[in-house]
Amino acid sequence: MFEACFQELCLSVGEDPSRKGLKNTPERVKTLWADLMAGYKQDPKEILSSSLCAPSSGLVVLQNIEFYSVCEHHLLPFFGRVSVGYLPNAKIVGLGAIVRLVECFSRRLQIQERLGAQIAKSLQECLEPRGVGVFCVAKHLCVAMQGVQKQESVLKTSCRLGAFEEPSVYAEFLQSLSVPV
Repeated sequence: MFEACFQELCLSVGEDPSRKGLKNTPERVKTLWADLMAGYKQDPKEILSSSLCAPSSGLVVLQNIEFYSVCEHHLLPFFGRVSVGYLPNAKIVGLGAIVRLVECFSRRLQIQERLGAQIAKSLQECLEPRGVGVFCVAKHLCVAMQGVQKQESVLKTSCRLGAFEEPSVYAEFLQSLSVPV
């Protein structure tokens, strides 16, 4: 089935799908897409299931988690960094779990706005913190390569739940992102 789709795509743009250089392309693309879409095989609740009881009242922020995703509108990549913050109630989670959560949702057909919301909602449901904030900055190849073709444009999105809807808490989160390490 995949090979037939590849052949049809090649023919539709005037390419010869039997050309020597394209001989193994369908299998390579199939393997690539299995990796790019691996998030569909992951369960966010399972990723966050190793939470620890650790009372804390301070802001927890993991900044600049790199991600790569594929835009569901044009099937072109978008990539950038996600920063996640939460105010623990009684549970915290390992930093690796937050990174795996970002990977789980970014390795799906996606839009940036939903990516941040899915990360925030999963953390809210599993950890039950006082609040969650997710800030995402990305470049979209659908904007850079086609249509308006603006290579330097960057999309910034955020999702705020619970206490992060309060301006002072959200301001503290954003301030923590600009503090040099």
